[in-house]
Amino acid sequence: MSRHVNHDAPSGQGECEAGGALSETTLDHVLGGRLALRQSAHGHRVGHDAVLLAAFGPQQCRHMVDLGSGVGSAGLAFLTRCLDARGTLVELEPAMAELARGNISLNGLSDRCEMVCADVATIAHPKGPGVPEAGSADLVLMNPPYNLEAAHRTSPHAGRALAHAASHGLLREWVVAASRCLGPQGTLCLIHRPTDLAAILEVLSGRFGAVELMPVHARPNLPAMRLLVRAIKERRTAPVILPGLVLADESGMPSPAAEALLRGAEALSPRG
Repeated sequence: MSRHVNHDAPSGQGECEAGGALSETTLDHVLGGRLALRQSAHGHRVGHDAVLLAAFGPQQCRHMVDLGSGVGSAGLAFLTRCLDARGTLVELEPAMAELARGNISLNGLSDRCEMVCADVATIAHPKGPGVPEAGSADLVLMNPPYNLEAAHRTSPHAGRALAHAASHGLLREWVVAASRCLGPQGTLCLIHRPTDLAAILEVLSGRFGAVELMPVHARPNLPAMRLLVRAIKERRTAPVILPGLVLADESGMPSPAAEALLRGAEALSPRG
């Protein structure tokens, strides 16, 4: 990943910036240089998760929604690979949303991608933003927070954030929002921790079926560190476990499969 450090805030960032956290950004390139991403030089950084999530989405897609998009890494990686799709990125934090808007323009995707700064819980809801419309998407990507500490970021209002954390319902909330976004037989793709498999299957039950589970391993013979999940709205077919993805060999060298996905922008066993 190549990098260029920019010590000046991007256009419009100053009014969104929280405590100067984004006053320094870097310009990085992923997918073998196909996708450029400007992101904060500090704090959360784009990693493999977003690219793997994008690769897990089906190639035949008209409208993709990326919930909790951050700077747009997963959604824009998907649009870089699927040239006929259009997308909607959804992010709560204004500063991150501003960077995502810039990344949309930076990659020449303004004609088929839009940015919505909103709480995931309000998406495709009568009292939420008008975009995306309920039932308008055929693919939703999401990389929800993995722990309660991260869940405090779901709202800028302290009381509401605390309610989210206390309810232990953040994953369910996101899955419900995804269901609202998707039309009949639409696809949900998410990446999460393998230790949360039971919770994932529980919140999908009744809304999604035909669940495909792909464990992701850092190296051979190590337990899975991530779990890719793909499910179809309104289906009732039983879950299946797909062969696992190994990112590197025992010496730490990237596997051919990882190189194809992370640098070659190839799809990851897409359904259909």
